[in-house]
Amino acid sequence: MNQLIFHLASATDAQNLAKKGVYRTASLDSEGFIHCCTAEQLPGVVQRYYAEAQELTVLTIDPDALEARLVFENTVGGEELFPHVYGEINQQAVRSDEVIGRQRILELAGSA
Repeated sequence: MNQLIFHLASATDAQNLAKKGVYRTASLDSEGFIHCCTAEQLPGVVQRYYAEAQELTVLTIDPDALEARLVFENTVGGEELFPHVYGEINQQAVRSDEVIGRQRILELAGSA
């Protein structure tokens, strides 16, 4: 099995996964992919983009179960490669969805 990857979702987007059986974000329409990260990248992503959030849903995704194409790349320049899912994330690929609150967000952001 490949290394698990993660996606940070709003509660509304995560609920849509349960209702529709697939997960999509605005970035899929605007950029052509869904942003994800590895376990090692998760604290930095939280620190850069979600440090002010009160609550997030962390989707844990099994790359082997994805129906869409997964590419590790850096689209903004630099050396670090991030996992991008080029299509909707099928529900079977989501191994868990953990809601984290403000305290855990602060802990993650502080460990980046």
